[in-house]
Order: sequence, then C-alpha cells, then structure tokens
Amino acid sequence: MAARIDSPTSLGQAVRRARKQLQLTQPQLALTAGVGVRFIVELEAGKPTVRFESVLRVLHALGGELQVDGLPTPSEGV
Repeated sequence: MAARIDSPTSLGQAVRRARKQLQLTQPQLALTAGVGVRFIVELEAGKPTVRFESVLRVLHALGGELQVDGLPTPSEGV
C-alpha cells in the first residue's frame, strides 16, 4: 500500500506505522537497517535533517521502497 509523504512528519508517521505493524521495536529496526536507535527515534519524530541514505536503509528494512511520481521521464525529452 502506498503512503503519501509530503513532509518529514508524514514520513516519520509512515515508518512508525510500518514498524509497529511488523511488531518491531525501535532497537530491532535500527539493527536490521544498520542505523542507530537515535536515528530511528529522530526519523519517526519527523526530524527534517535526517540522512537520506539512512532513510532508504530503513525503508528497505521495512520492506518498502521510495517511488517518485510526477517527474518527467527521459522519454519526455528532458
């Protein structure tokens, strides 16, 4: 299921929902994603300056992926 993410807060909420649905604690998710527990806490709190590479690691650890819609594709002449 896709979640509309339009702010750091909505990303944090989506990560928290997914983690809880998978019955993972913050330390368990941190270990699985290879990040620190503090990073998970800050991400779920909607901190706007988290490291993008680490966000992707957390999303992948939760079984998710990042998808961007609405941008021109190479075949559209850009």
